[in-house]
Amino acid sequence: MTLIHTADWHLGQSFHGQERHTEHRAFLDWLLETLVERDADALLVAGDIFDVVNPSLRAQELLYDFIVTAHERLPKLDIVMIAGNHDSGNRIELPAPLMRRLGTHALGRVNWLDDGQLDAERLLVPLTDSDAQTRAWCLALPFLRPAEVTGHHLGGKPGDQEESAESAKTPRNEYVEGITHVHQQLFAAARERREPGQALVAMSHAHLHGAQVSESSERPIVIGGEESISAGLFPAEIAYVALGHLHRAQQVGEPRIRYSGSPLPLDFSEVDYPHQVVEVRLSGDALHGTETIPVPRPVAMQRIGPAPLDAVLASLAALEDDPALPRERWPWLQVSVMLDAPVPDLRARVEAALDGKAMRLLRLTRRLPDIDREAPKTRVTLEEMGPQRLFELTWKAHWGEPPGPDVMADFNQLQQQVLDSDATDDARAESHP
Repeated sequence: MTLIHTADWHLGQSFHGQERHTEHRAFLDWLLETLVERDADALLVAGDIFDVVNPSLRAQELLYDFIVTAHERLPKLDIVMIAGNHDSGNRIELPAPLMRRLGTHALGRVNWLDDGQLDAERLLVPLTDSDAQTRAWCLALPFLRPAEVTGHHLGGKPGDQEESAESAKTPRNEYVEGITHVHQQLFAAARERREPGQALVAMSHAHLHGAQVSESSERPIVIGGEESISAGLFPAEIAYVALGHLHRAQQVGEPRIRYSGSPLPLDFSEVDYPHQVVEVRLSGDALHGTETIPVPRPVAMQRIGPAPLDAVLASLAALEDDPALPRERWPWLQVSVMLDAPVPDLRARVEAALDGKAMRLLRLTRRLPDIDREAPKTRVTLEEMGPQRLFELTWKAHWGEPPGPDVMADFNQLQQQVLDSDATDDARAESHP
């Protein structure tokens, strides 16, 4: 069997206030062609399908158009997708009955039976070959939130917090133990369900010990990182582990345990990551091999700096662009300038250097000098200080020198405009009691 493993699409992402619909559409078009070229039997999407729990209609349209078109071109393709921590499990499952008619299985949450045991059957998805024969089972485990699993490792129902006096003496992370217990119950159910020669493929949206995290763009599941689990949780009989959540493509300990990574950079800090999907080949109940397939980048991302202003302006002037590109394909640009003195018209100078270039400036950051800030020796109230003195002190704290006459003239003009506006509002209020 041939499987394609992907994750962390983040459809509908707002990138510094800009939508990325064109990029996501291009990726899904490429993914569909890859599925056809590779004659894939199944597509595994390991969570964070959307960027937010309430995705836009446009983002949802992207997903459902892809599913419909994939079924039209590959009627025997199995698609299995799980909810990630960015997704709403209920929203992912809402159209599940319709999607099953299109060969798509959407798992958004776990259910518990009356006896406190995991409803594992609904999480076991058969993967069939071109002859409609079940050759593998996908153990599809959506992202587990603390409220869903705490108490279950004790054999109780959701929310049960009781424990024996002996176990209470042992410090533990109840959330991690709950995640572990859910995985173990699912593994046990899969062992009973499989037949000889059928492979087991686990899919989970989780953080594994030792995996590399993108600090700038990945939302922590639990503050402090205490939610991470061990790769040793997955027994050797699991032929392949398809992971989502971390944006950097990587294997964890063994070639069979992989994060596919995000198909597109989700932040400028991820520009140099490999962005890919993973082809997984199974032979009988074992992993035959994997191949990483690079994802073409439909919109380039460039970073200038951090560097002094003159060097940044020179780099911007030297940027090569392609005027023939449609605007939605213009590269995203981040500029970082190192300053040792205030430059009030910094943005205007940067934009002037980009004038006429097919580039989209998304982010302009300033690196300020490291100024020693002495704590005030006496307590001063804001009322005693006044807005002008407060502004002067704040400016000096940032720049190491007091504001010049031009800056103070601008500040005084702005302050007067605020005062005039307040006076106008008060007059209107008095005339309309």
